[in-house]
Amino acid sequence: MDITAQSVWDNCLSFIKDNIQPQAYKTWFEPIVAVKLTDNALSIQVPSKFFYEWLEEHYVKILKVALTKQLGESAKLVYVIKMENTYGNKQPFTEKIPSSNRSALKSQDVDVPLNNKNRELKNPFVIPGIRNVKIESQLNPNYSFENFLEGDSNRLARNAGLAVANKPGGTSFNPLLIFGGVGLGKTHLAHAIGVDIKDKYPEKTVLYISAEKFTQQYIDSVKKNNRNDFIHFYQIIDVLIIDDVQFLSGKSGTQDVFFHIFNHLHQNGKQVILTSDKAPVDMQDIEQRLLSRFKWGLSAELQSPDFETRVSILKNKLYRDGVEMQDDVIEYVAKHIKTNVRELEGAIISLIAQSSFNKKEITINLAKEIVEKFVKNTKREVSIDYIQKVVSDYFQMDVSTLQSKTRKRHIVQARQLAMFFAKKYTKASLASIGSQIGKRDHATVLHACKTVDNLSSTDKQFRKYVEDLSKKLSL
Repeated sequence: MDITAQSVWDNCLSFIKDNIQPQAYKTWFEPIVAVKLTDNALSIQVPSKFFYEWLEEHYVKILKVALTKQLGESAKLVYVIKMENTYGNKQPFTEKIPSSNRSALKSQDVDVPLNNKNRELKNPFVIPGIRNVKIESQLNPNYSFENFLEGDSNRLARNAGLAVANKPGGTSFNPLLIFGGVGLGKTHLAHAIGVDIKDKYPEKTVLYISAEKFTQQYIDSVKKNNRNDFIHFYQIIDVLIIDDVQFLSGKSGTQDVFFHIFNHLHQNGKQVILTSDKAPVDMQDIEQRLLSRFKWGLSAELQSPDFETRVSILKNKLYRDGVEMQDDVIEYVAKHIKTNVRELEGAIISLIAQSSFNKKEITINLAKEIVEKFVKNTKREVSIDYIQKVVSDYFQMDVSTLQSKTRKRHIVQARQLAMFFAKKYTKASLASIGSQIGKRDHATVLHACKTVDNLSSTDKQFRKYVEDLSKKLSL
């Protein structure tokens, strides 16, 4: 059997996939292309210099183990960096770099002319009639990387944010799309990146704006017949941060103008950072050409923090506020409020307030009282773990059985129902739902949701399952 570059790389990928997180595999290994195999040297193509540096820094050991398994101890890895045709060059820039040899990496300077440099600038952020072309960043300095604590739930997004802040417009994370449910820190992280860039590069023009405000400004520009001025204003931004980009859904005029602004910024090496409550694959009523732009860079998900991260968040908050609290109280709050960071911090604030106003000591009993009221009065988002537990109990099976690979009809249906309700009651992406319910992909979740819809309308017994579970989950 002929050994080809592709077959060697496929075997390496199979090994790597089993040994790293699914999100990391998708981000760092799926974009790689096997180029050729010469003697014992495998050449792989990566999309940017930054991509190469990240692999060498974080994954060189696993790459070495995987390649040695395939080609023996004398195996070598050569990177071929193929930068996309971003700047309008006829040929993409290609450079070969042997693994673990950073000295071979050369920098490439690109001069990018800025169009319409001498035109008068009309700033939509100032009051009409007042002459002021200074662009305020609209950033909140309280949102920093220092108080955005790292955990498994946000590590990829946070590290990508740090990389962008160090080299805005100069990494393969352009655009950087941060997505996840309510209160998980999307806005905080977006501001933190902007604040860090302003500290490191004071000469750069950084602008944070919500998609809602951007839309309103665009509508105003059309009414006042100065649409071109609006476009020109956004084209001179060095780092554009747009929060809640899903708000553009169904707004074709705003999408069209954002498409042209995005293209101009991207082609001129400027950085775009977006936040959304869902992954690009789950966005509705967004033009395909815009969605394809969102996928050019990196889509990084923020998930609900695990217990250890929740404890760290609370301790950090208390430290910043100068409040002391017993570890057992902190752990109790962290254990019972799992949905998001906003609710977690809200519960602690309520606990401190209750203690101060009523001159009560902060004890476990007081924490129980507050947490009970807080959870009851907060519109909570049901977790995927909770949904799996309710569905498993309903069908009298273990969660491990629900998540298993078995194709038995009643277990498959239970699994499909869990996926259906996870999509209905949480803001998790399809990929995240699949990953948490038996390590399936997003296509499996999509198929499950369609199957549940179809069976609900044709099968009376199945419709009863859906109704019963809906009641249990909406209590």
